[in-house]
Amino acid sequence: MSKDLAKTEQDLIKADRRALILQIEKEISAQEGAVFGNAFPLKHTFSSGIYVREITIPQGILLTGRIHKHDHPNFLLKGTVRVLTEDGGIETLIAPVSMISAKGTKRALYTLTEVVWTTIHLNPTNTQDIDELEEEIVVDTYEQYDEFTRKELPWYKRIIKTISMR
Repeated sequence: MSKDLAKTEQDLIKADRRALILQIEKEISAQEGAVFGNAFPLKHTFSSGIYVREITIPQGILLTGRIHKHDHPNFLLKGTVRVLTEDGGIETLIAPVSMISAKGTKRALYTLTEVVWTTIHLNPTNTQDIDELEEEIVVDTYEQYDEFTRKELPWYKRIIKTISMR
């Protein structure tokens, strides 16, 4: 199989997984009593230039996360969870697990037990304003993420990306 064909096939698989994650999110949203945002206990910890966010999610919860703007380390400290991502497909994670989440990652997950999940983010301004941090760390839609990545690219790379897409 040629390299280009393999890349195209992988892109199709990722697109299918993204569509599935968005469909799960849509189905959850349609349920009476669906909750959004920070619906589970969060613990916020700060250090010089670092923001640590820990969430505890009860057993039997199906949810989707937001889209992260930057690569960041994260740790499953407790529990077992089934996770769907564009890149990884469906995986069962059993604590303890450490990993680097790539920028642009959005997850759908189902907790098989109570889960404690910790993420670590840069906090260059040392703010402790959670709304400000979330603005820096995540977006809600892939369109917002695409807009963010376009702004992050140097001007000449934006032009090259635009030309290569046509």
